[in-house]
Amino acid sequence: MREEEIEKLRGVVGDCVSKHLYSSAIFFADKVAAITSDPADIYMQAQALFLGRHYRRAFHLLNASHVVLRDLRFRYLAAKCLEELKEWDQCLLMLGDAKVDEHGNVHDTKDSNVVYLDKDGEDREINISSAICFLRGKAYEALENRSQARQWYKAAIKADPLCYEALERLIENHMLTCEEETTLLSSLQFSAEDGWISSFYSCLVKKYDKENVVEAKFSELEQEGCNVKPSEKSLMRTLKNNTDLLACKAEYYHQCGEYQKCFELTSILLENDPFHLKCTLVHLAAAMELGHSNELYLMACNLVKDYPQKALSWFAVGCYYYCIKKYDQSRRYFSKASNLDGTFPPAWIGFGNAYAAQEEGDQAMSAYRTAARLFPGCHLPTLYIGMEYMRTHSFKLAEQFLMQAKAICSADPLVYNELGVVAYHMKEYKKAVWWFEKTLALVPSSLSEMWESTVVNLAHALRKLKRYREAITYYEKALAISTRSLSTYAGLAYTYHLEDHFTAAITYYHKALWLKPDDQFCTEMLTLALADECRFGVRTEIDSHSSDEIFI
Repeated sequence: MREEEIEKLRGVVGDCVSKHLYSSAIFFADKVAAITSDPADIYMQAQALFLGRHYRRAFHLLNASHVVLRDLRFRYLAAKCLEELKEWDQCLLMLGDAKVDEHGNVHDTKDSNVVYLDKDGEDREINISSAICFLRGKAYEALENRSQARQWYKAAIKADPLCYEALERLIENHMLTCEEETTLLSSLQFSAEDGWISSFYSCLVKKYDKENVVEAKFSELEQEGCNVKPSEKSLMRTLKNNTDLLACKAEYYHQCGEYQKCFELTSILLENDPFHLKCTLVHLAAAMELGHSNELYLMACNLVKDYPQKALSWFAVGCYYYCIKKYDQSRRYFSKASNLDGTFPPAWIGFGNAYAAQEEGDQAMSAYRTAARLFPGCHLPTLYIGMEYMRTHSFKLAEQFLMQAKAICSADPLVYNELGVVAYHMKEYKKAVWWFEKTLALVPSSLSEMWESTVVNLAHALRKLKRYREAITYYEKALAISTRSLSTYAGLAYTYHLEDHFTAAITYYHKALWLKPDDQFCTEMLTLALADECRFGVRTEIDSHSSDEIFI
């Protein structure tokens, strides 16, 4: 057969692949490889078999060729076949012998066939070495060796910063702390034209202050007038409205307790891209916090219909049942989600929260400890362990785990709030004031109802330190956030009472009792305040008459 005819057949194979006609591609690729015996044509045939899901046959074809020992592409595709067959140990053997250190740097051993850190340069292809590192990471993660998986994912993103999947695994599976994420990003070597990718990654890895990061990074790049072309500036402005980026902003709102703003933003995003799964997860979390059970029900139904094999779908069902306080059912579906994907953090945390809601502390602790082991970069499991210990009045243990959560993520205001509560219960009021003030310094200036209890707790601690004027200021701030808090009215009344401002105290005791008429503390203190005002009034009147006589 003439070379022109063979080249035409190769074109047919490529066209069949592009049109997803894999059986046709396999048929013609087989004929081309039989005619030429060219390694490139054998690779093309193996590619067609792989895309047609004939993994065992593709692996046999590659392995039978001696080229697999010399060509990285052959070795990588053979390992991909073993990945699909879930033969993870064999997959690692096929990739060859190499080691990675804790910084994500690869060190070859005697197997010199695999070259990891050679950049692919001008054609802008993803470095094959980076893809191999990533596949090693997936294999180790499947074998539950998460420490090795973490190192290989870091090696993959360092070998080529364009290997986004490696970064996604590290972030979504909470394999790194906030500080480690920042360090990793700063170590990546981006080319001059990839500045926008660096900015985008900055927004993805930051778990807090995302809104500021988004604005600051893009403003910084837009101001680089001499180094940035006008067309690139236009690209940056366009990307500021990208769904991935706005999903990060929604996540920022959720973590700050701005649940309504988060829900509104994710609702808009999902109208434009209803199948954006990261945005869907944030939307579910916000809807659950706001108690929107109807929205959760509809989302869960749609997800189960469209993605029955995804953990997110059954997590949504669990969220719905948790929202309507059917905790047994919610546990069942959170458990199903974790069984489908053991690396899905929300399922494990939801599982523990469902137990905690029914005060089944041992089971909740077990779920949280599993999550803490699986996701060392996620501070929420240790935070919730601390909160469980606080619920059982084990304040020293609670403080220990809360400090661990702070070490993992030092920017979450909820951690500081819980440390303040622990300090208050341990009667360390100065420390409690410091923690509560730190909490309020980390949240947005427009406080939402989520942080009303923090303001009240700070006022309580100040009252304990006899800093009554400051305490009253914070009680009034709490009333500006919510006028339906018994604790705020009772605390404000008691503070005025301690200052001998009996009229104001009586007023606020009455307001507290209007919210809860049978509150024992306010009832007793109102009686005392009325008696104190009566005695004070009589004493004042006597003093007034005495003064008049002296004056006369």
